[in-house]
Amino acid sequence: MARAILLLPLLFAAPIHAAEDKRPETRSTVAAPITYPATDKVPVTETLFGEAVADPYRWLENDVRSDPKVAAWVAAQNKTTDAYLATLPGRAAFKARLTQLFNYERFGVPEKKGSRYFYSRNSGLQNQAVLYVRDSLDGEGRVLIDPNTWAKDGATALGEYQPSEDGKRLVYSIQDGGSDWRTVKVLDVDTGQVMPDELKWVKFSALAWAKDGSGFFYSRFPEPKAGAEFQALNENQAVYFHKLGTAQAADRLVYSTPDTPKRGHSAQVTDDGRYLIVTTSEGTDNRYEVTLIDLADGKYAPKKLVNGLENEWSYAGNTGNTFYWQTNKDAPRGRIVAMDVTRPQAIRDVVPQDQAVLEGARTIGGQLVLSYLVDAKTEIRRYAPDGRKLGTVKLPGIGTASISGDADDAEAFYAYTSFNAPTTIYRYDVKADRATAWASPKVAFDPSRYGVEQRFYTSKDGTRVPMFVVRRKDVTAPAPTMLWGYGGFNVSYTPAFSASRIAWMEQGGVFVLANIRGGGEYGKAWHDGGRLKNKQNVFDDFIAAGEYLIAEGITKKDGLAIQGGSNGGLLIGAVVNQRPDLFAAALPAVGVMDMLRFDRFTAGRYWVDDYGYPSKAEDFMILRAYSPYHNITAGKTYPAILATTADTDDRVVPGHTFKYTAMLQATDIGPKPHLVRIETRAGHGSGKPTDKIIEETADLYAFAAKWTGLEVRPVE
Repeated sequence: MARAILLLPLLFAAPIHAAEDKRPETRSTVAAPITYPATDKVPVTETLFGEAVADPYRWLENDVRSDPKVAAWVAAQNKTTDAYLATLPGRAAFKARLTQLFNYERFGVPEKKGSRYFYSRNSGLQNQAVLYVRDSLDGEGRVLIDPNTWAKDGATALGEYQPSEDGKRLVYSIQDGGSDWRTVKVLDVDTGQVMPDELKWVKFSALAWAKDGSGFFYSRFPEPKAGAEFQALNENQAVYFHKLGTAQAADRLVYSTPDTPKRGHSAQVTDDGRYLIVTTSEGTDNRYEVTLIDLADGKYAPKKLVNGLENEWSYAGNTGNTFYWQTNKDAPRGRIVAMDVTRPQAIRDVVPQDQAVLEGARTIGGQLVLSYLVDAKTEIRRYAPDGRKLGTVKLPGIGTASISGDADDAEAFYAYTSFNAPTTIYRYDVKADRATAWASPKVAFDPSRYGVEQRFYTSKDGTRVPMFVVRRKDVTAPAPTMLWGYGGFNVSYTPAFSASRIAWMEQGGVFVLANIRGGGEYGKAWHDGGRLKNKQNVFDDFIAAGEYLIAEGITKKDGLAIQGGSNGGLLIGAVVNQRPDLFAAALPAVGVMDMLRFDRFTAGRYWVDDYGYPSKAEDFMILRAYSPYHNITAGKTYPAILATTADTDDRVVPGHTFKYTAMLQATDIGPKPHLVRIETRAGHGSGKPTDKIIEETADLYAFAAKWTGLEVRPVE
């Protein structure tokens, strides 16, 4: 889709009804020991920087699709987990209520091209959102792409898409089974017919049309060796131009760096269509090189604008040779600068750094529209191109907003959401500063029953950390609580609606989001304070959040469940090892659990910006100290753990969770269950069908309810 100010929403859900903690015995007693499937221990030991490091479950790194032994282990683990989950009394109630809560109409932010409006819509329980188009703002929407027809299990999704400037063509990608790999195709919008064009081995790619609609720019990797598609490292990404009606083999190579294969490249066309901007990075940190290619003469000669992979440089618009950039150069919380691309070394301030964190910038209707984070809440401000303040966009409340529009069109759209407010789409007139609701959902609960409170607590080293506490307004006594965190990669988590979390809170539970270090909520310093040698701060912040919730009477000592995914899964694994006494239940999802081998698979090599290099002695010592797989300690009583992953996750390969689970089950860490739930034909999370989300969430919440004492009442 077109570049927009995007503040990452929370895409999680929750279940219904209030309850006091009346059954403490359900948390402290296991009816019968669980007999875990046997897992072979293979003697593998490496000496790393003078330390003998055992890795007896390395064989579980093998791809489940090609190794029958791993496939058998997965089947046995799922059988054991399913049998345990079937005993949980709240499972059916959660599933029933989640099904009700998910059954509401959901819209994406419209993309206007030509006179047409492109937008996604899910009628409620569709496994995948459907892409619609309107020929005018108030016209009748018609289905353009319905991915629900692509696979019987609903696990094939529409990925990225971008309409051409005149709205007559649409380039789109297909994501199958949750994989990061994409197949790219082109649609004739007038006829609805899929054109012959088909591109393979596309991953982590923007899709950018040439202004004349003759074709588009994209990024791809070389074709991997057979059988290595879902585990091999992703290297040598390059930018190509695809001319409509031709084979992929004829695509023109536009930009590559074969001498530095770890560098990745993303391309976008400027608002005026004159230039191609290639942004180059090597990891996940916002440190870019920028190359400009003049498309006018057809030579595609590259001109380096920014060297060094030192700072963020994100295109915000241009007028002729004057380009506007969002950057953190000499401004750790971000600023807007102007650059004459004929003299790229000379830049000038347009909007200086503020106390708030600049999250995104875009030229819309001739104005610079900037999105800021103010204590982890969105504020959208408007400026003239010369930096004069023009005002703010009035939002409905404390929440998260993302806005999209074109440089020469005053008509824009923005989405607004909060913990108790489902996403509403607004049409916004930039010049008139006027917003009207374009799509408002009707939901099966009363938002006014829920309160959102922001609190601040003190971490181990005295740092002040924010958290959001969300619960029914009548829940005032200590209640079972779900504490969620991420803490990495400069990612900011802000207030957003989740149908699933409503289900948890309806039952009387509390939901808490801790904005721990490692994220981007307070700019570069907040990120740097939670990565590399400072990674322990992330775990300390999260542990301090749990201690605060108990001390403040929000939950009881045996009433705290914790949850996080991906880097957040690493967080959960690490803090459970460090403070198993603090938590009643833990739900690590698709986590990075082996910190000594993460950089050997698929996208793992990008993560060294946050984690460091296992091959370097100083980094190794830090990673070894908190790696979840390597620090499970016998003789301690661990909380109940239900880890989750998926067989086709090629972002964080499932071997991380497989090895972690095997080590949990082989270690004497107490009688509570330590299980894994392994989804089939699902990946890291993107594209997961609605029915699988509901099933998985019901299992997770029933498990957490059992071990925190949340009494789950039947759905009325």
